[in-house]
Amino acid sequence: MKNFWIILSISFMLLVAKANADVRFGLSAAFTQIEADGSETEGGEKTTASVSNDVIIPSIFVEFSGERFGVGLDYIPLDADVSNKTKSRTDVETSVSGTTTTTSTSRTQKAQAEISDHFTLYATMALTDTFYLKGGMAQFSLDTTESLGTGSKYGNVDVDGILYGFGFTDGNSRLELAYTDYEDVSITSSVARTGVTTNNKISADLDTLSLKYSYAF
Repeated sequence: MKNFWIILSISFMLLVAKANADVRFGLSAAFTQIEADGSETEGGEKTTASVSNDVIIPSIFVEFSGERFGVGLDYIPLDADVSNKTKSRTDVETSVSGTTTTTSTSRTQKAQAEISDHFTLYATMALTDTFYLKGGMAQFSLDTTESLGTGSKYGNVDVDGILYGFGFTDGNSRLELAYTDYEDVSITSSVARTGVTTNNKISADLDTLSLKYSYAF
């Protein structure tokens, strides 16, 4: 999927470049609020949780811009945790053995997720000399970093999103506010808990709100 994004990005940029647009490279730093709502279904039991994290995220970008319109590709070279701390809980199961002795089993569940390889293909439209609108499509890898006593294991998935924003510029410097709505995520565990025939399933909804400062060279 990422190869598709790279090819699409290069194609857009070549088209704009043919229109004698200016080519600019730049650096950005965004104060970003990450919000996620999720649930885990294990057998017939469903557990829900909401997590958040506030982080400053740097990025680099290349942009082709004309008199009013521009097309660019933004890349975040670092990873970011979805939650500001690892979610943890301890489950205690009680059962009766063959000798009618009651036994208890304690399992610690730790869950966290990490965003990596974040790309945004975007377009800008200047409404005035200083004010512009921005829209784009984003994609990142969601890497699960869980440690579950049940033995369940989850893989990693690519997540797509749509970006909406606006900003102000004085030419080289920009300050913009952007909201990115990511698609719902659904991941099924590759290993089911002992005694449970149905593999566990995680569902999550992720959104971000960012205030970004950028400087183009």
